[in-house]
Amino acid sequence: MFDPVVYETLMLALEDGAVTLPENGPVLFLRAEVTPYLSQLPKDRLVCQNSFKPDHDALKAAGFEVLPPEAEHFPAAPLTLILPPRQKDETRALLARALRDAPEGGTLLACLPNTLGSKTIEKLLREIAGETEALSKNKCRAFWAVKDSSRINTVLMDEWIALDAPQTMEGGVSSRPGLFSWNRIDAGSELLADSIPEYIKGRGADFGAGQGFLTREVLNNCPHVEHMTLLEAEHRALPCIAETLSGFDNWDAQWADATKDAGTALYDFVVMNPPFHVGRADAASLGQDFIRAAAKALKTGGQLWLVANRHLPYEQLLGECFKAHEMLEDAGGYKIIRAEKPKRKR
Repeated sequence: MFDPVVYETLMLALEDGAVTLPENGPVLFLRAEVTPYLSQLPKDRLVCQNSFKPDHDALKAAGFEVLPPEAEHFPAAPLTLILPPRQKDETRALLARALRDAPEGGTLLACLPNTLGSKTIEKLLREIAGETEALSKNKCRAFWAVKDSSRINTVLMDEWIALDAPQTMEGGVSSRPGLFSWNRIDAGSELLADSIPEYIKGRGADFGAGQGFLTREVLNNCPHVEHMTLLEAEHRALPCIAETLSGFDNWDAQWADATKDAGTALYDFVVMNPPFHVGRADAASLGQDFIRAAAKALKTGGQLWLVANRHLPYEQLLGECFKAHEMLEDAGGYKIIRAEKPKRKR
């Protein structure tokens, strides 16, 4: 999520000359977002990357060159800017790929708030690059390294990249660093899976499908389900979904923003464990947008099966969007809610 102080501190490294903005060649920006600060970079040479569909689409709509969402090899850019993601193992892989693909003498420049472990992430970059420099302002830290092949720890760099590949975790679910609950089955999703009755039928959808766990449980236990469509905004999850659901053929996965791309009156039921973070910030409104989208995407008599943290304020909106809803279970800090018969605007 766009954080002005992070961008301001990142750009400060360029403005005060600590890091030189190259006069030629591409400027690569990994995990870029649309912000006014991008105007300080040469748009004709700026190449952006973001595998999260809302950010990817916003960058394209603003006229920036954007790499394909599956890109894991990057153009050789004399300057690479990086907004490290939230999860440390994912960050390791991103730093390693950026260093691997940078040309000799190319600079990697990253920035994080101090509260999100900026010194720790700088240390990670130093471990593979050999040397870093840094500046601090706005309770943020910008840090950078210049690629010098004689100092690179190639063994560690390759190890970090390899650890980012999809891998099988508990219960046969495929996952990778950075995805929600990436190294264990989420307790809320497990509770919801246990609550969905075997009798549900027809065509269903899984909003914010993650690694595909909920869909797998539905297909395993609900014999009258004809087909499942999985909507997932993080492209990095799609290979994991394919592995998790490799034993089934009645599903499709879409790289999609469920709040915008779910369609109208398509499904007999929707299951979801909606996210309530945007980037690094809490945002209960995101889960509410999922509920609105589900009501729109359901057929007239359709049902929504939802798990949420107990404290999240969804009940009033459910009443506005559906003719009926009820809490089926309240356990372990989670609530299971079933809503049915979406209201249609007249």
